[in-house]
Amino acid sequence: MSERTTPETEPRTVLLRGGEVHSPADPFATAMAVRGDRIAWVGSEGAADALLDGADEVVDLQGALVTPAFTDAHVHTTATGLALTGLDLTGAASRAEALALVRAHAAARPADAVLLGHGWDAARWPDGRPPSREELDEATGSRPLYLSRIDVHSAVVTTALLDLVPGVTARTGYTPGAPLTQDAHHAVRTAALAALTAAQRTEAQRAALRRAASLGIGSVHECGGPVISGEEDFTGLLALARAEPGPRVTGYWGELVDSAEGADRVRALGAAGAAGDLFVDGAFGSHTACLHEPYADAGHTGAAYLPADRIAAHVLACTEAGLQAGFHAIGDAAVGAVTEGVRAAAEKLGHDRIRAARHRVEHAELLGPESVAAFAELGLTASVQPVFDALWGGADGMYAERLGAERARALNPFAALLRAGVPLALGSDSPVTPLGPWAAVRAAAFHRTPEHRISVRAAFAAHTRGGWRARGHDEAGVLVPGAPADYVLWRTGELVVQAPDDRVARWSTDPRSGTPGLPDLTPGTRLPEALRTVVGGRTVFVGPDE
Repeated sequence: MSERTTPETEPRTVLLRGGEVHSPADPFATAMAVRGDRIAWVGSEGAADALLDGADEVVDLQGALVTPAFTDAHVHTTATGLALTGLDLTGAASRAEALALVRAHAAARPADAVLLGHGWDAARWPDGRPPSREELDEATGSRPLYLSRIDVHSAVVTTALLDLVPGVTARTGYTPGAPLTQDAHHAVRTAALAALTAAQRTEAQRAALRRAASLGIGSVHECGGPVISGEEDFTGLLALARAEPGPRVTGYWGELVDSAEGADRVRALGAAGAAGDLFVDGAFGSHTACLHEPYADAGHTGAAYLPADRIAAHVLACTEAGLQAGFHAIGDAAVGAVTEGVRAAAEKLGHDRIRAARHRVEHAELLGPESVAAFAELGLTASVQPVFDALWGGADGMYAERLGAERARALNPFAALLRAGVPLALGSDSPVTPLGPWAAVRAAAFHRTPEHRISVRAAFAAHTRGGWRARGHDEAGVLVPGAPADYVLWRTGELVVQAPDDRVARWSTDPRSGTPGLPDLTPGTRLPEALRTVVGGRTVFVGPDE
């Protein structure tokens, strides 16, 4: 690597060469030039020689792969940071192990006003039972404790935390001896998060953004809201992202609006939309996703939080205010309510205006052909999390237990969505599943239900360009001249082209096809390792071996 000084008033030019540059502008590119915060040129090694004299820095890639940085289209940043720095129960293999981790955490944090933890999943434990309140009281010494289930739609808590929320036992979702759901859960979560200091929040946010950068994530879509994180957390995160080098943060605020004043209030928070986790229902694991037919393992159809008429009013207000609308919808009844509401708004404002607004639906897991067609008709973006299927799919997974084998096989139909022309944006819903974009691309390409698989190339595009498009920026998320200089250097093995159909894969590996390769993501292979992450031309992560 070589470098020369440049007056600070002029944009610096960086020339990268000697690697593999993943670009539609040139499928055989080995070099790239960046001027300031934009891609300036992509091309061949020979042509790069002509740019040497004008370069302020020359980076010898030594065979590394250069790709656009990933966008994680659904993140809870503070909760992710708290899981990274605090009590993480995702690895607990039993209730006893989870309780032991709670005891150790309580002993290590004697000064915390409220103990916070995340990630327990009783569905994967031998006895299938979450910790009881009495067990948690004993493990914490009767201190306030909040432990969210892995899907973040239910929680177990101690008596001391319940005592901080007057009237909680009268709220919907409170059942003695059972995890809290619905309104009771939201109230207790709000009380628990309110106990965090500003310093604790900032520490957690920095930890999450550092982890994202280390994984090649250049942008995250923060999904906040009144019952999720609170205004102070949301505005603090956006301010932190503006002030410090790191991944870009686009904020979505999950609050219902029905007027121009309400939309203006959401915009004043710095949000790109009144969207993200605006709950139409809950989640399968907590039996709160809203279904047309009852759960296979419960005698009810879940929880319905928003009817179609209120969804329509929200979409109308947001569209007229030039603000993105969006909803959390997982079950088929919830997804149907969203499409019914958005269609009603389209009948008043016109389909063109609704489509141009690029409203979005988070998760969109259980949807049949009619809902897929409605997404395409209304221009809805599906913000999806492929690792959900890797974690809970399959014949013996949680999905099959909750829904039965037939409905479980219908979940997360990525191929059908793409065939219909529905835009996909991939994310993690971290901390529900960990930050890890290559794992998400792998999960989409090797979906447990073969007919829902998509090519690695399509999944990669949905996790890079798809996140930018979901935000309304079609020029970004790809390495072409004029695009933002958000890119990552990767250490990886041989580059290949992988698709669900072997005939496509064989044809595409022919160099004459002009299809740029990507890392081999066959299950069991090692995932690529980020060497350097650059956002807007600024390096925000450098690996230890760089």
